[in-house]
Amino acid sequence: MAASQDRRPGFSRRAQYSLFLSYILAVAGALVGVVLLVLSQFNPPAFAALRSTATEMTAPVSSGISAVVRTVAAVPQTISTYFRVHNENAALRAEVARTHEALLQARIIVQDNRRLRGLLKLRDVTDNAVVTARIVSSSATSTRRFGILNAGRWQGVRPGMPARGPDGLIGRVVETGPNTARILLTSDPESVVPVRRIGDGLPALAAGRGDGLIDIRSVGTTNARLQPGDRFVTSGTGGLYRPGVLVARVLKPGSDSALAAPFAHPDTFDFVIVSAPFLPPPPPAVVPPSVPGTPAPAPASVPASVAGARQ
Repeated sequence: MAASQDRRPGFSRRAQYSLFLSYILAVAGALVGVVLLVLSQFNPPAFAALRSTATEMTAPVSSGISAVVRTVAAVPQTISTYFRVHNENAALRAEVARTHEALLQARIIVQDNRRLRGLLKLRDVTDNAVVTARIVSSSATSTRRFGILNAGRWQGVRPGMPARGPDGLIGRVVETGPNTARILLTSDPESVVPVRRIGDGLPALAAGRGDGLIDIRSVGTTNARLQPGDRFVTSGTGGLYRPGVLVARVLKPGSDSALAAPFAHPDTFDFVIVSAPFLPPPPPAVVPPSVPGTPAPAPASVPASVAGARQ
């Protein structure tokens, strides 16, 4: 048997109630609208008070719904902002890394330029320079302290020649090859350099310790007080090192002996200047005062070979 095609609400009590309730709500809404319209026309203050009351009652609900809507609407923007900020942070980190590398390279270049300018200035004022060479290696772990130069006999380097850099004395040449030379550093236990203190000229000896440091030992003076910061330079005694070259700076106080650090470290620069040994000028000849009535001494005879050479 075919189903009935009659869809009237009379066949469903729930549909009847729903339809009746919708009619009532429609009629009530229309009545309320008419009352409000009449009230707004004939009694505006009462209508304004009623409107304010309705607004106060519905404001919390409206605020909550508005917050929910804003939150839901901000979710896509928040997600987009997160990914955009993440990408920007990654780009900024990469930029900082590149800038840091560039800054390090700039600092290295500045340091190299400073050392090279100091070396060129030192080369200009050194009148007995033999060669400017590069330190290709140095010992830093053993008790002996040596440096290797990439210049040797073919470049004029000979044993006994002092080597110095822009910061101070490095040592002296002890062995030479055709194109290499070995330098005994000032911190080697076998190195002893005559020095004097800047300020009062206190004579001392700078003896290497083998650990990268130097012992300053006073000479000819008892109970000599050595203070941190005292600087010592070569004195020229012995005729090897030119006077006035920085050697070491005292680190700890002491009496007659103190621990010091060398000014020049072979591992902090590349090039050094090898110069001829310094020979102090001979003392001037003392001429005895002449006595009246005493004949002047006869001039010394000159050998024939020397006279011929002068001619």
